[in-house]
Amino acid sequence: MGQQQLLLIILGVIIVGIAIAVGLQLFQAGSIGANSDAVINDIMNIAAHADQYRIRPKAMGGGGGIFDGYQIPVRLVTTGNGIYEVVSAVGAVVTLTGVSVSYDASWTLIYNVDATDDASRYTWTPTGLFEFAGS
Repeated sequence: MGQQQLLLIILGVIIVGIAIAVGLQLFQAGSIGANSDAVINDIMNIAAHADQYRIRPKAMGGGGGIFDGYQIPVRLVTTGNGIYEVVSAVGAVVTLTGVSVSYDASWTLIYNVDATDDASRYTWTPTGLFEFAGS
């Protein structure tokens, strides 16, 4: 009977170990997804700021209908989620990139205000771990 109890204890320890490993992987997957969502949210906030710049007249420090000269405000360049930059800002198209500070991953947004529908107005490209979290 002692041998059977020892076998059950070993089996219980193995099952608990497997459950902990699976739980950790699920937590990490959730963390990657949450960070991906946070980076997307930050980029959309920056895109909204860029849009405000575009519609503001040049006499008031804006773009006068175009994104040329747009720069991300210093307080939005680095957040707890990522580091952001303007890749290009030409005419009615601005390209923004956000690189995660937690993972080796990034999102790129091409925002074209002249597009006819939302599907072509916002073009998102994930890289690294976000390729799987964003799908």
